Amino acid sequence: MIPKQPLTELSILVVDDNTVFNQTLCRSLARKGISVFSSPSSEDAADLLQNQHIDGAIVDLKMEGASGLSLIPKIKTSNPKCAIVMLTGYASIATAVEAIKLGANNYLTKPANTDEILTALFSETNIDIPERPARTKKTMSVNRLEWEHIQKVLTENNGNISATSRALGMHRRTLQRKLQKHPVKR
Repeated sequence: MIPKQPLTELSILVVDDNTVFNQTLCRSLARKGISVFSSPSSEDAADLLQNQHIDGAIVDLKMEGASGLSLIPKIKTSNPKCAIVMLTGYASIATAVEAIKLGANNYLTKPANTDEILTALFSETNIDIPERPARTKKTMSVNRLEWEHIQKVLTENNGNISATSRALGMHRRTLQRKLQKHPVKR
């Protein structure tokens, strides 16, 4: 049996342009004894990767400048064994699939606590993650499912509103109104 590596021997990169969230997550990880590197953008994180070895990366999807998706291949080039979690407040099936194809280990929606993020990051590795109390998952609402389906079909049609509205059997203006709204909460 291979001994599990403790969290205190890890280094994690947090990439998020939301300064408050970034700092809070970094402090929470540091309290667990993890060495933490922080970056406000994909571009800065790419520079940091040249000088630091990281075992895990928590990357926000939508940031000013380059998307978090563009950073995944750079992380994998720097360290092919690096575990990556894509974290976002604007989840869609299409972006989740894209993140996993690029090499992310998992995809989480905000809000997520530190324990959930660490579990998603290292669940399939030999990292010793302390047990945490079970959390009950909420079922997605019908409106949330509709929003995610619209995002999936929109991506399949390369962002073409007219083609998407035909595929969904929905009037184009109705689709445009739905797309202008913020993502539906769970």
